[in-house]
Amino acid sequence: MKLLFDFLPIVLFFVAFKYSDAHKDWAAAFATQHLGFLVAGGVVGTGEAPVLLATVVVIAATLAQVAWLKLRGRRVDTMLWVSLALVVVLGGLTIYFHSETFIKWKPSGLYWAMGLAFWLSPLLFGKNLLRALLGQQMQLPARVWHRLNFAWVAFFAAMGLLNLWVAYSFPTDVWVNFKLFGSLGLTLAFTVAQGLVLARYLKEDGTAPASSPADSR
Repeated sequence: MKLLFDFLPIVLFFVAFKYSDAHKDWAAAFATQHLGFLVAGGVVGTGEAPVLLATVVVIAATLAQVAWLKLRGRRVDTMLWVSLALVVVLGGLTIYFHSETFIKWKPSGLYWAMGLAFWLSPLLFGKNLLRALLGQQMQLPARVWHRLNFAWVAFFAAMGLLNLWVAYSFPTDVWVNFKLFGSLGLTLAFTVAQGLVLARYLKEDGTAPASSPADSR
């Protein structure tokens, strides 16, 4: 359920883009009429309307996530705050300048922020974030926690680079597909691979399998 909640803005971005891309004339007219005051020049063309409307949707969805958690008295994860800041700033620039470039950087910025957090926390605070997230679910040697933490740092760094490669090497609709299916699929595949590597430790210690730190966002 939490994974679905975390990926909800991405799913809504995908749906909004696909619908708008299939109805470009309507999307351009709707965006010009209702969002023209936010856009430089006041007019939205058919080419930029789909990603612009999808960006508005993802900003609204992320704001709604934070508001929902606050209203329920639940803690808002740091990474959700970071995601909100990135999507508002980069999404706002995308809307104003009619440019999809800014919003395409948002996933990379979030991946790299997560990677930096996992990397710098042991160096600056002596705290392994992965162990802090999952330590109650399993007992592993310190060296294994260190390797797992570094593996996630490398994964987030690679995902940030991969996102930019797809964004600049393929059409926007391909990037939108990758943003949903590619990122989710690779995260799940990496988590499964991690579980297979940990199998021998689990047999020795009798502890539970690892879950993805991305689920804690």
